[in-house]
Amino acid sequence: MQEKHEVIKERLRFVRERMKTENVDIFVVFTDDYHMSEYSGAYFADREYLSGFTGSAGTLAVTQTEAALFTDGRYFVQAQAQLEGTGITLMKMGCAGVPTLTEYIRERLGAGGVLGMDARTCAAQTGMEWIKLTEACGGRIKGDFMPVQELWKDRPAFPASKAYELELKYSGESREDKIHRIYQEMETAHAAYHAVASLDDICWILNLRGDDVACNPVIMAYLLFAPNAVYLYTEESRFTQAMKADLAQDGIQLRPYNQIYADLRSLAGKKTSVWMDMKRVNLALFQSVPETAECICKENPSVRMKAVKNPTELANLRDVHIDDGLAVTKFMYWLKNTMKQYEAGKEWNVTEVTAAEYLDNLRSHIPDYKELSFDTISAYGENAAMMHYHAEKDHCAVLYPRGMLLVDSGGQYLRGTTDITRTFALGEVTAEMKKYFTLTLKGMLNLANARFLKGCTGFSLDILARGPLWEQGMDYRCGTGHGIGYLLNVHESPNGFRWKHNPGRNDLCVFEEGMVTSDEPGVYIEGAYGIRIENEIECVGDGENEYGTFLKFKPLTFVPIDLDLVDTAWLEKKDIERLNAYHAAVYSRLSPHLSGEELEFLKQYTRPVE
Repeated sequence: MQEKHEVIKERLRFVRERMKTENVDIFVVFTDDYHMSEYSGAYFADREYLSGFTGSAGTLAVTQTEAALFTDGRYFVQAQAQLEGTGITLMKMGCAGVPTLTEYIRERLGAGGVLGMDARTCAAQTGMEWIKLTEACGGRIKGDFMPVQELWKDRPAFPASKAYELELKYSGESREDKIHRIYQEMETAHAAYHAVASLDDICWILNLRGDDVACNPVIMAYLLFAPNAVYLYTEESRFTQAMKADLAQDGIQLRPYNQIYADLRSLAGKKTSVWMDMKRVNLALFQSVPETAECICKENPSVRMKAVKNPTELANLRDVHIDDGLAVTKFMYWLKNTMKQYEAGKEWNVTEVTAAEYLDNLRSHIPDYKELSFDTISAYGENAAMMHYHAEKDHCAVLYPRGMLLVDSGGQYLRGTTDITRTFALGEVTAEMKKYFTLTLKGMLNLANARFLKGCTGFSLDILARGPLWEQGMDYRCGTGHGIGYLLNVHESPNGFRWKHNPGRNDLCVFEEGMVTSDEPGVYIEGAYGIRIENEIECVGDGENEYGTFLKFKPLTFVPIDLDLVDTAWLEKKDIERLNAYHAAVYSRLSPHLSGEELEFLKQYTRPVE
């Protein structure tokens, strides 16, 4: 069988031939689908097909003489391994001496140069920047350059799952009310039309869900708010007759998926206005709006609406986190006891994959379970240094009673979305491992126990989690936390925790009551081990005085922290009090649902630390 890197080289040779034929100087291949989704279905895996890199974030740039893959710190280790032998250079975004993708293009695009891409997979904000860049050198963008369509003969089918409605007892707000709120925002912004392309926004607004993207329960669709109607662009075959009748009753008209491009072009000659979120619509869609129409470039109003969970959603989330926490705790019990059964010389086939399958199976028995919220990350030893490592049956590590296993997992339920990471000691661990685990824990607890004035963003609070590691000259190359959808994307904007500003690109919003965010500091030592501890936290009010409104966080996740990895020499009295308080809450919520050895295990791993 031909080596994988040789296959990649052949594909790049084909692309370069097409570039010559069509006079394209640089070809850019994005990870995105037509909706700027973080995770795309298999149909949209052009970048993976051409590079061999399987991470969920990254952009490939190809010229006649070189190719470069740009990705962030979560994927450096993984990308380095997967690109080996392909001739593709890894560009470690954010590192000293590494150009940005825009700088890379500018340096290589000569006078009159042509930049090729599929404009449907390029965010409008990025695309407009590059249009200015190419025009400055007398060049242009060729937005319909798609050689992979010709090359990829066995491309998976375009996703077309059946849709289902999220009942009011789960959504907490009717789509009629959500649509009304959006029209109110449009009126304030003086927008006659509002085009929505982001799938999670569309599904949230309409209380619809589907299975078009693995682990993200959405359907491929566009949505257009017009002066007298709301148009949903997707296949009618997704819906039952009853659902179509309900949509029609709510004033929603169905149209073919790609019809939105023509409908926007039909506004030509009209003096009107169209609201578009430049980060969340593709360049081709944005360019469909005629020049005669004013484009109001603002974030979708639904982004912040859905970030603030309503009382029904919050009640459901609190409830489902008990069931989800029980599954992870039972997994922890199984894992610890399984490691005790190891005997040298006897057959032993406990692997990263079998561990993930055991946990996935526990979740699947929760009554309203739909699917995983992402593929479970089960990473042993040095594999855990890759933040988004994925074990496969024929390529995974065997687990032995030594070192650490990092497990990042979550589920999609009718009662909401969960995301939790725990790092477990499988046996003997080093003092250094305990040190960094304990400092990670200290940071996680610092952030979880923050009390702060309303007006703070994640930039204000991130230092609480990183501080203990920074004091030791350690850091991690990712944010500390992200917003979490409700039976939607596990990564949701706009709330989150980060320390580094990227002007005009990722400014975080002010925290509000009802926002749900992950709290997940970590340590990643390439070639050695990785540590992450993650809880979901809910933002709640905490009183007012002359200085303003105070807020704080309450935990949604209740699963023991592995005390086998805690070295109290790195904790202060306050840290120990916080750990003991959290474990007391874990025991209080989970113990009524456990018995026998599992209950004794819970008691042991939530015991007070002296």
